[in-house]
Amino acid sequence: MKVVLIGVGQAGGKVTQRLAEYDYDMGFGAVQGAMAVNTAEADLRNLDIDTMLIGRDRVKGHGVGGDNELGAEIMQDEATEVMDGLDAKLSTEAEAVVIVAGLGGGTGSGGAPALARELKRIHDIPVYVVGILPGRDEGAIYQANAGRSLKTVAREADSLLLIDNDAWRTAGESLEEGFDEINDNIAQRLGLLFASGEIEAVDEVAESVVDSSEIINTLRPGGMAVLGYASAAASEDAGENVNAITSTTRNALLTGTSVPNVVEAETGLLVVAGQPERISRKGVERARSWIEEETGSMQVRGGDFPLDSERIAALVLLGGVERSNRIDEFMERAKEAHEAKNDDRGEAKEAFVNEELDDLF
Repeated sequence: MKVVLIGVGQAGGKVTQRLAEYDYDMGFGAVQGAMAVNTAEADLRNLDIDTMLIGRDRVKGHGVGGDNELGAEIMQDEATEVMDGLDAKLSTEAEAVVIVAGLGGGTGSGGAPALARELKRIHDIPVYVVGILPGRDEGAIYQANAGRSLKTVAREADSLLLIDNDAWRTAGESLEEGFDEINDNIAQRLGLLFASGEIEAVDEVAESVVDSSEIINTLRPGGMAVLGYASAAASEDAGENVNAITSTTRNALLTGTSVPNVVEAETGLLVVAGQPERISRKGVERARSWIEEETGSMQVRGGDFPLDSERIAALVLLGGVERSNRIDEFMERAKEAHEAKNDDRGEAKEAFVNEELDDLF
């Protein structure tokens, strides 16, 4: 699927650059253009992609200090300029705009939903948001920001692909130590997903082609989506890889999703990547059927993606996912953090309706 990427905020800019680099290094050609937008000038200096500083008059290039309401206001005020900068990258071949943002910071969590709304108002192609949830130990303000942003962006985007910072992090590693690894994992897995919808991305032809329409249809229910990934060594004989494909798919869904413990969904897509001669169609079909049973969805698509690797990799994309215990726990932490912040300010706790976080706007 040919996409144009726009990173909003510090985390969004870094992940966008890694995605663009991965796509370029692999020669996939799925990323048609990439741009980073921020209110903090220092965060843009080390990026090699096109950048845009917003909010210069209000925050003088120093960022919004974690204030996502201010981040949303600045993006709303300057959305026209941002979209003008993006238009040069939106060729007629682009099939989606993907906004990438950390949902805990001020500029990303506020700016991403505001930009998604404006882009959807102007463009006919889907507008997706890759939203990165803060880890458990990233601080109360990040939890509160992400809770409000999650609700708002899930409403404004055509689909919100959620990634929990704790999900793709090595056990025992601090979050600070793991940021680079997390960003690399996001880039690899999203990069493979986008490339799997590109028939021209590789020289070899898949036996059962996954095209961009299948990714778009999987994300069509809107709301939240998650991506699962796992890989394993594969035999040179496809007939011997039936079990490898099914077990790898199980691991991708049950232990390798971008938000843990999410299995119920309206739609699904299985992509099995590897050398074509190693991929068993019987294994792919068995794994696809298992995903239907596990998710309760009768709309699970499946196919393979030729990749020069001696391993078998399984990507599982779920659309219209149900809130899991992990998401409920996160929203409870966000609510408590927001209440504590209001207590510190001496404000009334009116940001909740029916014990839920209010939208940003």
